[in-house]
Amino acid sequence: MTEHYLLIKTIHLASVSASFLLYTLRGIWMLNESAWCDTFWARRLPHINDTVLLTAGILLTMILHQYPGTHAWLTAKLVGLLVHIGLGFVAFRGVLSRRVRTIAWLGSLLAFGYVVTVALTRNPLPWIS
Repeated sequence: MTEHYLLIKTIHLASVSASFLLYTLRGIWMLNESAWCDTFWARRLPHINDTVLLTAGILLTMILHQYPGTHAWLTAKLVGLLVHIGLGFVAFRGVLSRRVRTIAWLGSLLAFGYVVTVALTRNPLPWIS
């Protein structure tokens, strides 16, 4: 599997980019109350992409022998991902007010940014060098 490291990492990084773009676009549609937000592909494509992203991430942890719970930066990345997912659930599936959904969406984008920053720095507290 190590011979496929570069391919798996490229797939992972491409999926991260696609995930951010799809999530941001869907959030903008939500804010504008666009009918596009509720289309089949707007709801399904991000889940397909995120499955590819998660699969590639798991394969990378196996190749590198770095695991959440053992390596602090991966643990922080996983916690950040769970926060991102939870806030995304509130933003897109919640029956709460538009204001609460907007705040949840923005918080989710911040959590996404945190996860990316932790991944790039391999530091669970990336703002502290």
